[in-house]
Amino acid sequence: MIKVLVYDDSKARQEALELLINQNPKMSCVGTFENCLHVKEHMRTLRPDVVLMDIDMPVVNGIEGLKMIRTVSPDVMVIMQTVFEDEEKIFEAIRTGAHGYILKKTAPSKLIEGIHEVLEGGAPMNPSIARKMMETFQKQATSSSQPRFDLTDREQEILSHLVKGLSYKMIAEACGITYHTVNSHCKKIYEKLHVHSATEAVAKVLDKTTQ
Repeated sequence: MIKVLVYDDSKARQEALELLINQNPKMSCVGTFENCLHVKEHMRTLRPDVVLMDIDMPVVNGIEGLKMIRTVSPDVMVIMQTVFEDEEKIFEAIRTGAHGYILKKTAPSKLIEGIHEVLEGGAPMNPSIARKMMETFQKQATSSSQPRFDLTDREQEILSHLVKGLSYKMIAEACGITYHTVNSHCKKIYEKLHVHSATEAVAKVLDKTTQ
């Protein structure tokens, strides 16, 4: 059973997300809260696998909540949610350790898919957000002043798919290779970038492009 914790300042959305999650036989909503004031305590007592985090909340917002989660529960998967495609907040959330970034208007089925994707090693994002990430990545890839991180062409290709938010399974299909081969390439990419996950790799690329 996948345990999902929800942070959203809208009571109606809290209830809708709780209903959506609990309708899935493989998921359980373990709590809903209007802000991140007690997020550290929630991590310790509720022990979620995935957090759906509203980025704009009163008292303690989603970015600050994400920072606190990273200090006490670094392995918890966090998917940020917002109404607007705010590039600055997207990049800040990913640099802080978010595993995905989905707009609130996303269809319920896509949200459930995103929860599964993030647990399978992917970084779920709406197409419009993935496009912004891809544009930033492409600037890095084509700029002679920026390092290519010593990646092979295949590793560069796989990293580009990670930036778009694809899971290992989806990358395998896109590249015509096996899941095992993708996993092997990703391990090498993470080694070369000195990171441990897809989102850390994306954050590393963003840091290089915006320095």
